[in-house]
Amino acid sequence: MHIVIIGNGIAGVSAAQSIRRLQPDWRITLVSGESTFHYSRPALMYIYMGHMRYRDCKPYEDSYWTEQRIDLRRAWVTGIDVANQRLELHEDQPLPYDKLLIATGSKSNKFGWPGQDLEGVQGLYSLMDLKLLQQNTRECRRAVIVGGGLIGIELAEMLHFQGIDVSFLVREKSYWDNVLPTEESAMVSALIRKRGCDLRTTTSLDHIEDNGSGRASAVVTDGGDRIECQVVGLTAGISPNLDLVAESSIATGRGILVDRGFRTNTDNIFAAGDCAEIVAEDGGRNLLQQVWYTGKQQGAVAGEVIAGESRSYDPGIWYNSARFLDLEYQTYGQVGFRVPGEESLYWQHPDAAQAVRVVHVDDRVIGLNFMGLRFFHPVAEGWIGAGASVDEVLAGLHEGNFQPEFAPQRDAMAVQSLRAQWKGRAA
Repeated sequence: MHIVIIGNGIAGVSAAQSIRRLQPDWRITLVSGESTFHYSRPALMYIYMGHMRYRDCKPYEDSYWTEQRIDLRRAWVTGIDVANQRLELHEDQPLPYDKLLIATGSKSNKFGWPGQDLEGVQGLYSLMDLKLLQQNTRECRRAVIVGGGLIGIELAEMLHFQGIDVSFLVREKSYWDNVLPTEESAMVSALIRKRGCDLRTTTSLDHIEDNGSGRASAVVTDGGDRIECQVVGLTAGISPNLDLVAESSIATGRGILVDRGFRTNTDNIFAAGDCAEIVAEDGGRNLLQQVWYTGKQQGAVAGEVIAGESRSYDPGIWYNSARFLDLEYQTYGQVGFRVPGEESLYWQHPDAAQAVRVVHVDDRVIGLNFMGLRFFHPVAEGWIGAGASVDEVLAGLHEGNFQPEFAPQRDAMAVQSLRAQWKGRAA
């Protein structure tokens, strides 16, 4: 049995590991044109800033793959021959498979802006994007970033670290306020401006100007403002990378359509990670998850199903974490999901960028946000999973904090404020 996996990101690698654990004798091939070895994609910014080297971002020693008998093929896949069960490779012989997992990830969005394909205009998703950014910013004095979100703020931090002036165009009223609640969004927006970035809210890109030699020289906003620059970062979200399946019989929607076992509509072909769209069994909204944690989970389950196990993916309690410059962020459960009947309790430190949000329906906690604080994952997940009451969470809030910066007096301050809000609401 020969299993071929397209993509050596976290979903593809997690699948390969599951298959090897369950099927020690099967042949497994990981195919990637981007890099020979798996690396930590979230670490790209630290390579650019000089905090890490590429080899530091590889979670496994190069010998690991040989020891696990997982073949690594550095090649670009140009097509999938479904009828003959083989991959077409650029400048290489076709690669046959018995079962195929597509884990091609995402790609940066482009929305048809005039000038979006000029030199100096790019996204930040892959190792190639990182190398291109290193080239594009060698003599860069000013850059414009189009679109908020996590990639946008990472790119802003990277460029600002190198002494490059940054203008940050965000179409929302405040940074990422389509995801973050109003107060948390305002906190991050204030931090961005405090660090010297030119954050322009309710502002969109109209077009990018050409310097006459095919390179970006300025952007013009929807309000008519012209900003001279040498680099334009397009970070207006990502979309599933469907290039390989566009002309095939494999069904797609926003992503490659799969069931909870990551099976596509085509025999022996599976998809997982950023490129997969899980079809809702109850007729509700399909599930498209594009974060590192879910990519790992999806890949692991897909690998088990490919190996013959009877598994169904359960996304569990939603979790994500990020850094906004040096401000840490963790979210658990349903925050910003607009659940009927939801309310929230919110505390923000008067003198520091720290905040806690408790989202509840009646007396049951359904979501938690932590800004500027590190919280112990199992505690938060356990509360939400058990349907803990607001009183239970407030009484045990100190249990989940595992950083000395969250001093006892601050803990007490937060709990006192949140409890006062809760009692006032209950009254």
